[in-house]
Amino acid sequence: MLLSVFIFHNWNKTKQLNKMNTDKEIKEMVKQKYSEIALQNKETNKSSCCGSGCCSTEVYNIMSDDYNTLDGYNPDADLGLGCGLPTQFAKIKKGDTVIDLGSGAGNDCFIARNETGEDGRVIGIDFTPAMIGKAKANAQKLGFANVEFRHGDIENIPVSSNVADVIVSNCVLNLVPDKDKVFKDIFRVLKQGGHFSISDVVLIGNLPEALRKDAEMYAGCVAGAIQKNDYLELIKTNGFSNITIQKEKPINVPDDILKNYLNEEELQNFKSGSTGIFSITVYAEKSKSCGCGTECCS
Repeated sequence: MLLSVFIFHNWNKTKQLNKMNTDKEIKEMVKQKYSEIALQNKETNKSSCCGSGCCSTEVYNIMSDDYNTLDGYNPDADLGLGCGLPTQFAKIKKGDTVIDLGSGAGNDCFIARNETGEDGRVIGIDFTPAMIGKAKANAQKLGFANVEFRHGDIENIPVSSNVADVIVSNCVLNLVPDKDKVFKDIFRVLKQGGHFSISDVVLIGNLPEALRKDAEMYAGCVAGAIQKNDYLELIKTNGFSNITIQKEKPINVPDDILKNYLNEEELQNFKSGSTGIFSITVYAEKSKSCGCGTECCS
């Protein structure tokens, strides 16, 4: 019996270690891809899956939301990588502290800075040093003293608890293996009564195996996406309330991208099937009050 328990314990430990190694490999792959993307121009990124490099002759409509009409927009910070406009829906007020998870070259941070004003504060978090360098250079050119960029992992946000009034993120959580951990840390970092507006990619139905397992499609914001209902349930189970889908749109992956992974029969089955890939912008709040013993006051 003891031997069986020992074997099971070590098998389970090995399984956990293998998963951890896999997650680590995924994150390193994403970091490498986005380091390359930081050196590309917006046009190159717009013609691919979140800039992943699987270039298409069609403009991938995951990139179709246009920042040009938003006050505070800075073209130097726009790498064409988003799948929504979370800052447009984020209800940022003057003086707010805003955190952008996966801040890239600073695009959403600078728009948030326009909303929160000189009395507010904006913090961008990104785990790619090349992106942090680009964002800091953009902030310096703009002369913003209340916008800062920190190198860090959004599964362990390098910010104290109960700091943020608003958290935004644009097409980033789908790149993170442990999405539950991210939502837990978002809850920790938000003030009581704070809220988030996050744009992300979700699924209805299952992706073909060839797409789901491909590294390029993971970096391209598709293979790492989870089921829409599971995504919303993660938000709920982590203590958030007033969960609202602010915007939703279908993502149509161009054939010339799909043909890199699927044969003709698989392609037709995928296109005629019930699987849907969607961009959603989700809003949710951290309660203004909480009972003793809960984590919302930590």
